[in-house]
Amino acid sequence: MRSRRGKYRSLWYALVLALMLGGVILYMTEMPGKSWSGGLPTLTTEQARLADRLRKHIAVLSEEIGERNLWRDGTLEATADYIEETLQAMDYAVSSQAYTVQGTSVRNLEAVLGGTSLAEEIVLIGAHYDTVSGSPGANDNASGIAALLEIARLLAAKPLARSVRFVAFVNEEMPFFYTWDMGSHRYARQARERGDNITAMLSLETIGYYSDAEGSQQFPNPVYAWLYPNTGNFIGFVGNLASRKLVRQCLGSFRRHSAFPSEGIAAPGRMMGIHWSDHWSFWQEGYAAVMVTDTALFRYPHYHASTDTPDRIDHEHLARVVAGLAKVTVDLAQQQ
Repeated sequence: MRSRRGKYRSLWYALVLALMLGGVILYMTEMPGKSWSGGLPTLTTEQARLADRLRKHIAVLSEEIGERNLWRDGTLEATADYIEETLQAMDYAVSSQAYTVQGTSVRNLEAVLGGTSLAEEIVLIGAHYDTVSGSPGANDNASGIAALLEIARLLAAKPLARSVRFVAFVNEEMPFFYTWDMGSHRYARQARERGDNITAMLSLETIGYYSDAEGSQQFPNPVYAWLYPNTGNFIGFVGNLASRKLVRQCLGSFRRHSAFPSEGIAAPGRMMGIHWSDHWSFWQEGYAAVMVTDTALFRYPHYHASTDTPDRIDHEHLARVVAGLAKVTVDLAQQQ
């Protein structure tokens, strides 16, 4: 009798544990709307023009300038100059947050679209412009910078309730990641010290590579493989548990506006892959922040390699994603 009771008790505990685990997984992965499936519609004329502009930005950054970091003299400043001049040509005023690293002056760049009725509340779109040594960084992260510039173009002079900041960060890559010399870490800390009310931060990180091949998508955790597609044809929205509401807002908006596959997760921030970009810096200061990504090394075979070149980028897919992200930004800036 005792053996039978012990067996039932063990089964009960196992059932409760399974239900709890299932609830946690559902909480992390349940998202509004449905991902687009099936064929993609033909690019609109504006999307085709957007693809051409994205192609130009990525070519300048990864081919004309190339590897962009502290160890290639002048490349970070040449990149900053290009970003600054491009934003100024859209009639944005651009400010710099300069600081010194290993005897060299580096800088973040910021352009602001002022808000109307909720101007003190801020939606921040960010991307890093540096690369690892030995890589021209077409996808990591010229794709993110190109997207930032074109979202700024699409929103230029648009009246929005909240202010929108477009920020290009320096020194995201190692050995500066997680250190005080990381550009976004400096920016987020100063924003908190000023009392900036950043209601949403989107980090555009490695967003230009897509594949319809079976098995092209890998995951850092085998559980994810049961829940998400094994084809790397989607854009991902990734946040920590504290940013779950923002992840759901962003993904829901993207799915309403975009005929393009999309997935989302809000997971513990320490989990592998969840914290790998500039959004991490904003989490440290208590801000809700989301990474938008093609999942980088979990899909992209040229990650951090000399072969991360513009011919690897799907500019048409990137244009669809950027057009959708511009509308996500508008929704974030307008929602009450």
